[in-house]
Amino acid sequence: MAESDLDFYAHPTAVLDAGCRVGAGSRIWHFCHLAAGAVLGENCSLGQNVFVADGVTLGRNVKVQNNVSLYSGVVCEDDVFLGPSVVFTNVRNPRSAVPRRGEAHYQTTYLERGVSIGANATLVCGVRLARYAFVGAGSVVTHDVPAFALVYGTPARQHGWMSAHGHRLAFDEAGRAVCPETGEAYQLDSIKNTVTTMS
Repeated sequence: MAESDLDFYAHPTAVLDAGCRVGAGSRIWHFCHLAAGAVLGENCSLGQNVFVADGVTLGRNVKVQNNVSLYSGVVCEDDVFLGPSVVFTNVRNPRSAVPRRGEAHYQTTYLERGVSIGANATLVCGVRLARYAFVGAGSVVTHDVPAFALVYGTPARQHGWMSAHGHRLAFDEAGRAVCPETGEAYQLDSIKNTVTTMS
């Protein structure tokens, strides 16, 4: 059973290997499997048929929808959203006849705070998605993604910018944009490759 000082919910069909750690308030639904070294922060939600491997770390309030496998090397900071059937990898050159297991072979895939990944997207291992990056459904991510960037396609390419609340940003001539939901202001730099919040 998982190690926890506080309460969480696990459906009776879920398998929690001894040594996994689950934060308070987390919910683990039907047919999930947490390996011994998996770490879930507080208030995480794992949908049906989610696998979390040894060495995977999820921060607080991470939402993982149905049919996602998180393999060793995946790190998610707080408030990450993973849509249904998102695919992660951890070896770039797999061969069935060539054993490539363990830390010497696994590459890290790092999702910073607030990242959202749409349904059926694939992330090739070794990429870093900066805070509040937004990946469209069905995309294949092969490179790092900047903060607040909207990317989609196969391979994924940038098509704009998103606010922290998930709204597309329209920048004026001065490089300023405002989130329509929160009124939070954003600034696009002069070479148009970095967005920062104006607070």
